[in-house]
Amino acid sequence: MFRFLRQLCGINPFKGDVPVSRVWITRPGTRGSTLPFPTRGNYHEPIEILATFFAKADVEKGRARHNRYLEVPGFDPILVTRDPQVIRAVLTATGAGEGRLDRDTMPSTGIARATGPDTLLFSNGPEWQTHRKASAKAFGKTSLFTDQVFETFEQTFRNNVEQRINELKRYFEASGDNEVELAMEPEIKCIMMEMLLFNFFGAEVDPTEIREKYIPAIDKVIEHIVRDTIDYQFDLLRFRQENRREDDGELADAFELFEKLTDLSMAPRAAGKCAWARVDDKWADDDLRSNVKVFLAGALEATTSYAAWAVSHLARNSEYQNRVFQEVESVESFRTDAIDNAVNLQKVLRETLRLTPSLYFLPRRAVSDTWITLSDDSKMLLPAGTHILLDVWHSNRIQEYWGEGTTGFDAEEFHPQRWDAIDGSGCSKDYLHFGFGHGARVCPGKHLGELEAALVVGGIVKLFEFEAISEENQPKAGVSTKPADGTLVRLRLRP
Repeated sequence: MFRFLRQLCGINPFKGDVPVSRVWITRPGTRGSTLPFPTRGNYHEPIEILATFFAKADVEKGRARHNRYLEVPGFDPILVTRDPQVIRAVLTATGAGEGRLDRDTMPSTGIARATGPDTLLFSNGPEWQTHRKASAKAFGKTSLFTDQVFETFEQTFRNNVEQRINELKRYFEASGDNEVELAMEPEIKCIMMEMLLFNFFGAEVDPTEIREKYIPAIDKVIEHIVRDTIDYQFDLLRFRQENRREDDGELADAFELFEKLTDLSMAPRAAGKCAWARVDDKWADDDLRSNVKVFLAGALEATTSYAAWAVSHLARNSEYQNRVFQEVESVESFRTDAIDNAVNLQKVLRETLRLTPSLYFLPRRAVSDTWITLSDDSKMLLPAGTHILLDVWHSNRIQEYWGEGTTGFDAEEFHPQRWDAIDGSGCSKDYLHFGFGHGARVCPGKHLGELEAALVVGGIVKLFEFEAISEENQPKAGVSTKPADGTLVRLRLRP
């Protein structure tokens, strides 16, 4: 009752030194053009939903422009922040144990319904710790960043690209052209799926079936996940949700193929192939199956997003494309030292995660009244039940933090050179792009994503020249972000 009265009176529930301003849902003049929460009408525009929290924030003073909350009487408060220090403090305070924040499961309801709730992504507390221990060795940097592992991933990349190059050569010979317009994202997705299946899980799958059957099926499952998350929140007759998959024949077939691909990915565990060799026998298959599904869908989405954005940016930045090419031109094998020495490639990947992160927001929830402490020692109280959306996308575009005054370049533009200024300032540890999250619940596939993105982007630049068809580079967002044009480029084979 006290909270209800407080909400009616508009009293700020966030105590402490960090200013927070309110978005009034009943006053359109204080928000953007869409409602500040997902509905059936706007769920396909999640970045715009986040932006609406800050659309009228310029009238606020100081950090209140970056920390906004929404309260509807009778519901838990929602805090949306693009303040880098608050984001870092919240992520640092997330984990298992008393006084720690949980991952908010509400935005990933659809994922849990498609893959199972017992996963690294969806679980919290001791259950999450169990999953984390089970996967730690498989995804550790020391396990993945070895020459032997790089060589196997590279060979898969070579096999895939060699087939595509031969197809391009036949097209060029038949047409008399020396370039082709091509959407690179689908090609990148096939490469990423092959590396995940062949080199991480050790699965035996026909590459043609990957391209023609399994990837379309997973795309359909992911499309369903995004819609199902919203439908499940708004449909009071939830029993109808349970039958929707069976009523949609194509969707049912897609889920059947998803299950089959999960079986193929788990089959090599008995022989201890690839990453399975690093998973302890004490974990039963049932303990791992849902996590395998999450990585088949989630890892494919995130790594495809990462590499597709990097290629998309380089297609609009010929200077840096040439810099990366000069680094990789003479590289015969993308071993660990070759990746480490490709400093321009590394800056491209860092800038990609800053400007266009795959994980564009990170959800958290306060289980109990929780105080967080920022790097400047200021504090904020997060009341029990608060839903916290960490708006990474817009945080990484704040001018006073990432812009010309601090890095020498506009925060809204792609400039890998900004990392020279950041690294030279001695303050690089303070410039976190949160592309893989941060803290105890950092993305478990971080090192796998770094390996695959470096190999794929470096390999594409080595083999092809490419330029964007359109000057604009707009995003689309669902489970992850992607270039809206599918990374459409004009592609030429290098001599």
